[in-house]
Amino acid sequence: VQLVESGGGLVQAGGSLRLSCVASGFVYDDHAVGWFRQAPGKEREFVATISRSGLTYYADSMKGRFTISRDDAKNTLALQMNSLKPEDTAVYYCGAIFAPLSPDFYQPDSEPYRYWGQGTQVTVSS
Repeated sequence: VQLVESGGGLVQAGGSLRLSCVASGFVYDDHAVGWFRQAPGKEREFVATISRSGLTYYADSMKGRFTISRDDAKNTLALQMNSLKPEDTAVYYCGAIFAPLSPDFYQPDSEPYRYWGQGTQVTVSS
């Protein structure tokens, strides 16, 4: 089982980045998926989640700036991040949670997630 994130980097405040996560080794379209982040010295924080059916849910501070999407044909998850702020600096992780019976299920709590990627660093300079 693997989730592999990419697309992180260094960007100036106000800029954009697009993160990608590629899944393998499990039935991706049986899972809701999400993005979380962790800044140094802080707890892992919810960013956005998307259900199998495409329903989305965002943390308040990301609404209107971030867009989560999934492509089940390619087993991928994406996070388009616009209007980035220095406080968005963190390691970003994708996760997957098993939801075979609930196509509309999504999960903003990180605890139940079954699979995690290794993370990709996003640094926003002021």
